Amino acid sequence: MSDGPTIRPRRLRSTPAMRRLVAETRLHAAELVLPMFVREGVSEPVPITSMPGVMNHSLDSLRRAVTEAAEAGIGGVMLFGIPSHKDAIGSGATDDDGILNVATRAVIEEVGTSLVVQTDLCLDEFTDHGHCGVLDARGRVDNDASLERYRDMAIAQASAGSHLLGLSGMMDGQVAAVRDVLDRNGFTDTAILGYAAKYASAFYGPFREAVQSSLEGDRRSYQLDPGNRREGLREVMLDVEEGADVVMVKPAMSYLDVLADAAAVSPVPVWAYQVSGEYSMIEAAAANGWIDRRRAIEESVVGIKRAGADAVLTYWATELAGWLRRP
Repeated sequence: MSDGPTIRPRRLRSTPAMRRLVAETRLHAAELVLPMFVREGVSEPVPITSMPGVMNHSLDSLRRAVTEAAEAGIGGVMLFGIPSHKDAIGSGATDDDGILNVATRAVIEEVGTSLVVQTDLCLDEFTDHGHCGVLDARGRVDNDASLERYRDMAIAQASAGSHLLGLSGMMDGQVAAVRDVLDRNGFTDTAILGYAAKYASAFYGPFREAVQSSLEGDRRSYQLDPGNRREGLREVMLDVEEGADVVMVKPAMSYLDVLADAAAVSPVPVWAYQVSGEYSMIEAAAANGWIDRRRAIEESVVGIKRAGADAVLTYWATELAGWLRRP
């Protein structure tokens, strides 16, 4: 009869208490950021069909939702504005009375500094062509002209009270341009989140419904090709060199290798965005009874954290925070 193995890793899996004690990766509510959409001209929240449970908020429902998020103990919210009117240069993005700037002031008034209030600094929600920058005479995205718009957006958002500007447009030099204009205008304490490794992904589809995107074509001339791993790390390090306070990999699920690469070398926090398509796939599978919803949500976020994310943007942030308080 065999004496059996002497090394038995299962000892550390024997009970829930043991598994909890030796867990290598843990989630905390403070590491979660909730992306939120606010839509101009609506008095009630509007459900987003492709993202069950997610809303285009009115200003009133936004206030209620951020209060709930703060009470849940999450780390922050990322605000996206959906204007009633769009034009070629996205003028609503720099209007003090534009929906995103109005919403930022409302959220700051509601929660103060109990959450890190973050704003999306990108033109795609505001332009009638749906691109993240302005177009030249040939219809191409003009990198340097777009930077000028980003500078104006940065001042507008910082003036509205945003604590952290999320630079998601993927224009070359965007972090340096925004840091410079912030510092020259006295906003030295306003932080920058560089969407450093943002890929041209198929998983953004539901988001584009959420922001009523008018994009025709694609964004492959400025977002990263999904096959490029080294380029993702290069973009991360460029944003660090230009002064980003935080860098991000987006999407999360299909780019965990890029996330791990960035986490291994970045001197600043590295975040990841669990995007709309990742959310919708899990919700759809759970609605059909194919997977356990809660376990799948928890496992998906743990996987992102395990790969190296210091914080995760996820549409489940408030709900997940509640689970963490009541395991």
